[in-house]
Amino acid sequence: MSVVAQSTRGWVLDARSLIDEGYSPCTRRKGETNTHLTCCFKKQCFHISKSHYRETVSAAAEGGDTEQLQKDDKPTKKRKRKRSELNQGEIDSLAFHEKIRSVVLEGTKSLVDSARSLGYLKGETLTEEEKKEEEELLPSQDCSLAALCEMAKELPLVDDEEQEDEEQEERAQSLVGEDGGCTSHLDLFSLVTENRADGAAVVTLMGEEYVIPPRSAFLLSDFTRIQPLVHYGRRFELIVMDPPWENKSVKRSRRYSSLPSSQLKRLPIPLLASPNCLVVTWVTNRPSHLRYIRDELYPHWGVEVVAEWFWVKVTTSGQFVFPLDSQHKKPYEVLVIGRYRSSTTDSSSLSETSAVPVEDQRLIVSVPSALHSQKPSLSEVLKPYVGAEANCLELFARNLQPGWTSWGNEVLKFQHTNYFTLTPADDGAAVPKDEAADTPTPSSPE
Repeated sequence: MSVVAQSTRGWVLDARSLIDEGYSPCTRRKGETNTHLTCCFKKQCFHISKSHYRETVSAAAEGGDTEQLQKDDKPTKKRKRKRSELNQGEIDSLAFHEKIRSVVLEGTKSLVDSARSLGYLKGETLTEEEKKEEEELLPSQDCSLAALCEMAKELPLVDDEEQEDEEQEERAQSLVGEDGGCTSHLDLFSLVTENRADGAAVVTLMGEEYVIPPRSAFLLSDFTRIQPLVHYGRRFELIVMDPPWENKSVKRSRRYSSLPSSQLKRLPIPLLASPNCLVVTWVTNRPSHLRYIRDELYPHWGVEVVAEWFWVKVTTSGQFVFPLDSQHKKPYEVLVIGRYRSSTTDSSSLSETSAVPVEDQRLIVSVPSALHSQKPSLSEVLKPYVGAEANCLELFARNLQPGWTSWGNEVLKFQHTNYFTLTPADDGAAVPKDEAADTPTPSSPE
């Protein structure tokens, strides 16, 4: 059960279950047959059993530091600076924290207690086999997707006028061909790729195996190649984004390329959003980033801020992953939620979701992934505000979701089979490709 507990304060999510629910059934499409599989995200990625654990394990796993993984992750004692020594950014951060501290503390306690009464967040008793798995390095993959996007910039791209003139031009391509096998010669950089089947597919792309969830679509590109997403011809009722914000930690770790805040204005939100679209942005705990979203970015797009939510990260026993009052790492992150208000749309034509208010200061409590920058899916908690049949888009995505469209220069990163446990299904069935092709699939947008 992915939503473990729910109250007026928020939700407790089982983030791993949220992922696994989207991969049944699953079929490996390879050679002349399609093999049925059981597909689960690797359990050790979500076994965060003690505080201060996440950043050490994540950095060691991605950097290949096996010795660090074996050390006790104890906080380093540092001289506590006086308040007068704090810079303005740190003073603003402290003020923001003090403002929301009671909301996070009391809400988390209430939600965790509810989850514990249902047998969740009480700590896990691992089998010997699971203990061995936990001691292993976290799954990792040398992700070269961003570099491939850079190389793809040398390829010709159809401009806007040419795209409008050529009505016959394909706006999307199918991942699976009519014979049930993976389509050959896919252009992942210039066309949206769709898995139109009702089941997940394990396919080989660019020489690597990836698990693609059902009814999902993706475009692998950066800002300079986002036009195919606009030409895709689909408007979205929900847009979620996790921008690569600039900060000192990212610069030191070099895990991914950051983006200046001002560049976010280049995102074509008004061309992608349907009237009254819900826009959700993950943001670090820097007040300057929060102010930028509220005062500049959302107004630039015509988005009205309606709420701020908080993702609270806890261990498998329900403790904060970092001390709540830590000066350097907080156990929560912020989501800024807004509604797109099109200046050209008559109020009478707004979607029915305009009547659904978004409550402020709700909490999403979950055990975080030990993989850097892997956020929990928001599909279940946002469904009441956009409707079950909403078209959903994730920007700067590093993974795919069933029924969603995703864009980013690392959009397939956490879809690599290294992050999943794939085992033959109980039926052990191997289905001929031509038989699998008979499965009805939803049509692509016109």
